[in-house]
Amino acid sequence: MRFLTFLEPTLSARICKELERAGQIVAKVAKRRKGLELELIDKRIDVLVIGAGSEYLDLQILNACDLAGIRVLALSNGPADRRNSMTLGLNEVLDSSATWPQMEAILLPNLVQRVEQGESVEPVAAPPRTRGQVISVWGPAGSPGRTTISISIAAELAAKGLSVALLDADTHSGAVAPTLGLLDEAPGLAAACRLVGNESLSIAELERVAETYHSVNGSFKVLTGLGRPHRWPELSAARMKAVIKQCTTWCDFTIIDTGSSLEADEEISSDISVPRRNAATLTSLESSDLVLAIGAGDPVGLARYLRAHAELVELVDPIKILCVVNKVRAGVVGANPAAQVERTLLRFGGINLSRIVPFDLSGFDSATLSGKTILDVSPRSAARVAISKIADELSHGVVTLQAG
Repeated sequence: MRFLTFLEPTLSARICKELERAGQIVAKVAKRRKGLELELIDKRIDVLVIGAGSEYLDLQILNACDLAGIRVLALSNGPADRRNSMTLGLNEVLDSSATWPQMEAILLPNLVQRVEQGESVEPVAAPPRTRGQVISVWGPAGSPGRTTISISIAAELAAKGLSVALLDADTHSGAVAPTLGLLDEAPGLAAACRLVGNESLSIAELERVAETYHSVNGSFKVLTGLGRPHRWPELSAARMKAVIKQCTTWCDFTIIDTGSSLEADEEISSDISVPRRNAATLTSLESSDLVLAIGAGDPVGLARYLRAHAELVELVDPIKILCVVNKVRAGVVGANPAAQVERTLLRFGGINLSRIVPFDLSGFDSATLSGKTILDVSPRSAARVAISKIADELSHGVVTLQAG
């Protein structure tokens, strides 16, 4: 491999000696930040070894490496350096005292393994996994409950002993991590997309960049979303598609919490490589085996849902869409609210097979307050029971979908 280093001089000298002793090529030793992006593009570099601090590592450097297909390995001198790298979504970070075997373990996790005697052995290939199912959870603007339904479905499936990955692909206002009380300084989904750009995404890497929600009822993996919405270009369509594909070999179910907007106005017909703000949402919907289309069970929420549903069926085959009406209560739609909602959907949208989730403000408030799922906090909640029934259908593959 060919390396470029951008480090404090003393550290750079030591690392260069480590690399040369290991038979690696140090193509360049950068001594200043100015013009580094051009050097990354102009030179044939496989790996950039860089200081993890803000004086060395920034988003522009990472973007340049992504464009050039260069792996990035950061060396940290302390907590502040690690915090900077995690905020940028870079998980390939080692202590500044790292040696070549430690660097090799990160850069070549699937090529060689070291045994105690120092011998190299080929890893044993894991048996192929049957392709997992991909379920996107979408809904119009207005907080219909996309995130709470996504989390609850993931929890219910995990409680059945299934392996589950929950992806936060909302590039406008991702909320999975704070809802579950997980750290989101290092967005896991962005890190996975960056690994795609470096052609190094694997199940082992997904395990490394994912957070885990732990529960006695069943744990599941979480690829956290963007903490800063302006970073949306990192979740490009091609990278999202590759991440989703890899997730199908990683887990039985991949649940994707998407954004609300279905617009593709950012794509310019004269330049199809221009990034799209909603690419993560659109790609997730297109890659899904099933889309849970969430609407709020009140007059305003239903009106928004019916308008947006017409746009959704232009992107997704209607046979892959399951309507779920959330927050249903008599106070805003009258007596027998479930029947009222079903009649409204049938009359104005031609939707005749929907799932109803009752409103349980106190249950979901308790879950959010404790950073847990409603399954863990309020297992007898009417909302939780309704969501559990949907999860049962999903796990047994017996979902009956509306055809209109």
